[in-house]
Amino acid sequence: MKFFKRLILILVIFAVLGVGAIGALYLYVKPELPSVATLRDVELQTPMQVFTKDGQLISQFGEKRRIPVDLEDVPQQMIDAFLATEDSRFYQHFGVDPIGVMRAFWVLLTTGEIKEGASTITMQLARNFFLSFDRAWMRKIKETFIALHIEQLLDKDEILELYLNKIAFGHRAHGVGAAAQVYYGKSLDQLTLAQIATIAGLPKAPSNLNPISHPQASKERRRVVLLRMLDEKKITRAEFEQAANAEVTARRHGAEVTVDAPYLAEMVRQEMVDRYGEERAYNAGFNVYTTVKSHVQLAARQAVWDNLHAYDERHGYRGPVSVLWSEEEGEPALSEAEVAEYLQRLKSIGVVTPAVVLSIAEQSATVAVKDHGILELPWESMHWARAYVNEERQGPPPETTADIMQPGHVIWLRQVAEARDDNGHWRLAQIPEPSSAIASLRPDDGAIAAVVGGYSFQLSQYNRALQAERQVGSNIKPLIYSAAFEKGLTLATLVNDAPINQWNPGSGIAWRPKNSPDVYEGPIRLRKALAKSKNVVSVRLIREVGVKETADHIAKFGLDRTQVPENESISLGSLSMTPMQVARAYAAFANGGFLVEPYVIERIEDGNGEVIYQAEPKLACFDCDNPAPQIISEQNAFLVAQAMNSAIWGGGSWAHDTGWNGTSWRIQRSKPIVSEVGRAIAGKTGTTNDVRDTWFSGFTSGLVTTTWVGFDDVSRQLGSTSMHPLLDSAQQSISGGEAGAKTALPGWILFMEKAVSEYPSDNLMIPPGVVNVRIDLGTGKLSHRTDHTTRFEYFISGTEPTDYVDRDSGNGNIFEDSGDDLF
Repeated sequence: MKFFKRLILILVIFAVLGVGAIGALYLYVKPELPSVATLRDVELQTPMQVFTKDGQLISQFGEKRRIPVDLEDVPQQMIDAFLATEDSRFYQHFGVDPIGVMRAFWVLLTTGEIKEGASTITMQLARNFFLSFDRAWMRKIKETFIALHIEQLLDKDEILELYLNKIAFGHRAHGVGAAAQVYYGKSLDQLTLAQIATIAGLPKAPSNLNPISHPQASKERRRVVLLRMLDEKKITRAEFEQAANAEVTARRHGAEVTVDAPYLAEMVRQEMVDRYGEERAYNAGFNVYTTVKSHVQLAARQAVWDNLHAYDERHGYRGPVSVLWSEEEGEPALSEAEVAEYLQRLKSIGVVTPAVVLSIAEQSATVAVKDHGILELPWESMHWARAYVNEERQGPPPETTADIMQPGHVIWLRQVAEARDDNGHWRLAQIPEPSSAIASLRPDDGAIAAVVGGYSFQLSQYNRALQAERQVGSNIKPLIYSAAFEKGLTLATLVNDAPINQWNPGSGIAWRPKNSPDVYEGPIRLRKALAKSKNVVSVRLIREVGVKETADHIAKFGLDRTQVPENESISLGSLSMTPMQVARAYAAFANGGFLVEPYVIERIEDGNGEVIYQAEPKLACFDCDNPAPQIISEQNAFLVAQAMNSAIWGGGSWAHDTGWNGTSWRIQRSKPIVSEVGRAIAGKTGTTNDVRDTWFSGFTSGLVTTTWVGFDDVSRQLGSTSMHPLLDSAQQSISGGEAGAKTALPGWILFMEKAVSEYPSDNLMIPPGVVNVRIDLGTGKLSHRTDHTTRFEYFISGTEPTDYVDRDSGNGNIFEDSGDDLF
C-alpha cells in the first residue's frame, strides 16, 4: 500500500512539475507568439484575375495560385482523405493529439531521432500561417501553443476550411481548389477518387511527391492515402483497388485562359500595380473586368495576323527555318518519332506552328505538324511562295513543290479558316517581318474596345498600340483641316494643288513637298483635297492658318504641346503619335468635338466579389453631369467627318459630284461594314514620306479604330526580340508598292467587319448651326444649276458663299477673286 501511495505521490509531483514546466514555457514564449485573432479576418494570398467585359478569363497574375473554396463545396471524399491521412482524430482533440504525441515520443526514445512530428491539422495551420518549417524544439513548442489558441478562437469547420485553402501542393498551387486546377484542370467536384487521394498525399512533401515530377513516388503515396481511407472505412475495398491501380493522369494546367490577349493583360497589370502596389495587386484576389468584349478582341488579334501574313505573302518566301537533313547530300532522314520529338521542343508563335517536311510530290507535300500529326499539304496552300529577292522583287512563280521545299525542311504553317471548311486548312507561312498594332475605342466615353500591340507577345512585349510613337503621315491631315475650318475655311474653299518649290537660304536646299502619287489637279475643293490626301494642299493650309496656330490646334487633341513641331513639315505627318493617341484624336470627329480619355478597366471586385472600383468616365455630351472637355465645335467635327467620308465614297457619295475616288475606297467593297452602317463611316489613310509607317484610322459614331503597320527597326527584320524600336534612321521601309491604303487599311477592314455590329452607330447627323447649299463644283460659289457641275455642300452657318457663279458672264473663272496661287 505504501508503494502505491508513493507512486501516486510521485506521479502527482511529476504532473505538477509538468504543468509548471508547461506554464513556464508558455510565459517564456508568450511575448513571441503572434495574435491568432487575425485568422478571423485572414485574407488568403489569391492571384489577380483579368476578365473581358463578358467574363472570359484573359490572364492571371500572382506568385501563388489559389482558388478559395468554402468547406461545403469540398467533396466529402476529399475531406475524408485529408482527415484519414493527416489527422484522423481532428474532431476529437483540442488542437494537440495526446496519442500522436506519445507515438512520436516513443519513436524518439527508440530511435534517437525525430521521425514523426505528431502535428495535427490545427498545428499545421499554425505553422503555415505564423512559423517556419524548421524542425526545432522551440518551433514545435510555439506551434503547440498557437494551435491551442486557434482551437479557442475558431470552430473545427473553420479550421479545416482555412487549412484546405492554405496548404501548399507544389507548382505554386496553394489550397485544394488550385491543386485541382493545376494538376488536373478540373474543379473539385470533377475529381476522381484517385485524383483526390493524390492531392491529399501532397502536403507531406509537395516537391518530392507531386505526380508531374515524380509520378511513381506520387503513386506510392496515393496508395498510402487510400489505405488510410480504407482503414477508416471511408471507402470500400473495390473503390480502393480501382483508385490504387488508376493511371497517373496529372499534367500541368495553366489558368483557364479563354481569351488570349497578352498585350491587353499587361496594360491591366501595370495599371493595377500603379493603383495598389505589387504585393496587394498580385495577392489580394482582385477580379478585374475590362471594357473589352471577348470576340471583338479576338477579331483584332486575328486581323493583325491575317493582314501581316497577307503582306508577307505579297513579298515572297524566305525559305525554311532550318534543315534537319538533306537528301541531295545523302543525309539519312529522321524517323517520324524523332521528328515528333524534335517538334515538341519548338514553340508555336502567333498563329504559326512549326512543321517538318517528310516527303514531297510534284504539287503536294507530306508534313509533320507539332501537336497535329502528319498531314498532306496541297498545292493551293503553297503556290504563293515565290522566292524572296528583296522587298521590291520576288522570283518567278513556283511550278512544283521542289521549287519551294525539300524533305527535312523545318517550316511554319498556319491554319486558315474558310467558309467551305469550318476546321480551316493549313497554309505555308512564315513569321512576318513587319509588325502591326490596332487600337480601338468607343468615342462616346473612351472605353477601349480592343488593343493589339504586335504580332506576338512571345517575340516582343513592346506594346506598339500604346508605346510606339511613330510618324503619322497623312493621318495628321484631319487635324490640320480642323484648324483651317476653325479659321473660317470651308469644304468648298479652293486651294491650289500645284507643286511647291521653296528655297531655303539657310540650308541652301529647296524644299519640294510632293503629292503621292505625284499628280496635281490645280485648284481643288478642300473636301476633295482631304479625300484624295493632297500633300501640297496641307502645306498651303498651314501657311494660311499659321504654323504656330496650327500646332496649337493640333495639341488640343490630347498631345503635349512641346512635342508638336512648329514647321510646315508637320503637314506631311512628321509628328509622332501612338496608335491609341491617333484613335483618341479621331474620336473627337466622331463624337461632336469632345476629347475622351481612353480607359480599359470597367470595374474591380475584391476577393469577396464586392465592387471596389467602378469606372466613371467623362462622356462626350452637352447636357450631362460628367462631360469630357470639348476641344472643337460640333460643327467643325462634322465638316472634318464629311471630308473623311469622301475619302471612302469619293465623288460617288453625292449626286453629280462623280468621277473620282478617295484614298479609302476599298471599304466600299466590304459588305459586312456597308450593310451595317451604310455610308455613315469616315476614314483616312496615312503613309510617311519614306514609307516606314503605314496607317489607317476610321470611325463610325459607335467605334473608332486605328491600325498601324511598319518595321520596328533593322534588328526586328533580322529576328531580334528587342522590346524597343531604334531611331528612325535605322528603320526599314515598307516598300514594294505598299502604302496606308494597301498595307494598313485591309487590317482595319478585317477587324471592323467583325466589330462594327457590336457598337451601334447613327448617321453622320447634321448638327445645329450647319447649313446645306448648292454650289458650283468648279468655283465653290453658289449655283442655280442642278446638273453634273453642282452639288449640295455643308457649311458652318455664316461661312457659306454669298455669290452665285455666272458662267455666261465669265464669273466662273476660279482665279478671278483669289489670285493665281490660292494660298
